[in-house]
Amino acid sequence: MFQHFLVQDEHVAPLAEGVLTTLERVGVLCQNEELTEALGAAGAAVERGAQRVRFPRPMVEAFVADLRAEFATAAAPAPGPLRPSGLPGVGGQVAQLYHDFETGEVRSANSRDFVTLLQLGEALHGEQGVGHALAVTDVPPILEPLHSALLLAEYTTHPAGTFAWHVDQIPWLVEMGQILGRENWFSWGAICFAHPLRFDRDTAAKLVARVRHGQSAGLTAMPVAGVTTPVTVEGFVVVAAAEFLATWLAGRALDPHIPLYGSMWPGTVDMRSGAVSYSNPDSIFYGCACCEFVRRWTGVRLVMGGSEYCDAREPSLYAGLEKALKAMMISAFTGQPLGSGGGMVDEGKVLSPLQLLIDREYAIAMNHLTGALEPTPERIALDEILEVDLGLHLNHLQTDHTLRYLRQSLWLPELMDRSGWSAELEGRVLERMRGRIRELLASYRKPEGREEQLAAMREVFARAKQALLGRGG
Repeated sequence: MFQHFLVQDEHVAPLAEGVLTTLERVGVLCQNEELTEALGAAGAAVERGAQRVRFPRPMVEAFVADLRAEFATAAAPAPGPLRPSGLPGVGGQVAQLYHDFETGEVRSANSRDFVTLLQLGEALHGEQGVGHALAVTDVPPILEPLHSALLLAEYTTHPAGTFAWHVDQIPWLVEMGQILGRENWFSWGAICFAHPLRFDRDTAAKLVARVRHGQSAGLTAMPVAGVTTPVTVEGFVVVAAAEFLATWLAGRALDPHIPLYGSMWPGTVDMRSGAVSYSNPDSIFYGCACCEFVRRWTGVRLVMGGSEYCDAREPSLYAGLEKALKAMMISAFTGQPLGSGGGMVDEGKVLSPLQLLIDREYAIAMNHLTGALEPTPERIALDEILEVDLGLHLNHLQTDHTLRYLRQSLWLPELMDRSGWSAELEGRVLERMRGRIRELLASYRKPEGREEQLAAMREVFARAKQALLGRGG
């Protein structure tokens, strides 16, 4: 039987003791005066010269007790059927590199590459919205989300907004969204520690801005065992949990009523090469153990992320299988819905249109594991069973029932193949996918009717360029 729980009752106290000691004796680096003042007023011990904030044990113990009362309904996940994955598309996470589906070249993403992806996303799932998927490098980084917002508004029917990685970008993105009639037309993106336990200047400023805008407070954690935490799972859990608690303490110090969140993206290091993996089985074990401990101790349910990340460095059926295996392991240990990749390879650094189509096929395949029985007479097909009898003169492949139900019952991949892997087969599948991408791009039609809005947005971009680059951004 599958091991549903990694953390036993007797494990909670020693792990909690480790977190309490870490927060009291190490604390966090905090390079933001407003946040430091708020934490000091809430009871933390502040060393302003060293930019160090420590959290006395009674302060943290009282905070955890309040969390348990607030999140009392976050019980252990009940056994039940797997929940399905949505189909992946263009948007959500942002990659820095682009894999050219025609040439196989991997390069720093540019505006032309992003437009290709936008056209592909519009053709695949335009009604669902298309989002910011590449960080283009042919504009200054401080202007990149604004530039990408312009491309989204120009090339997609339902632009999903862009990823704001710096607080200085937010006012301009708000103004652009208002031109389109959309409030908060951007993603705040992730709050990520400079692990371990460091609120650097930009991270702290973004947390303060999120809270002041009424957004939730939390951490998208990407600790690496053996690098930013001890190499043992127990040490990993203690340091990672301390980072979540410090972030929540900081958010509630700024606003006692701010909602809290957290997501875990665990990594482990290869001691031979120094490479970090977010998809190996040890990574998933460490992350699931941390999520379970935090839930048991505080009541807060973390999201286990990372089904998008894989070690494979180029688009392939292997990369799709790697992501599918990771998604199923995460779902098994946490009860989360099945995840699916969105076209990324090489630990989220590269985005590939080919891999996007592969990941969509695997998402459909995995969702067959989430099916439910419906034992109606029509589906049981007893008449057909009796008619086929011993199968000496007729088999079920010849019945009308099979013809009626085969498409809703079987996995019939559109582009992949069920005949088992071979190098020759993989080549044929990838070529079919290239052909499908060409068809989708040929079917793209650019949205019309936004000319005045686009002109106004370009004027905002021009003012933002002058202001942000004038500051040396």
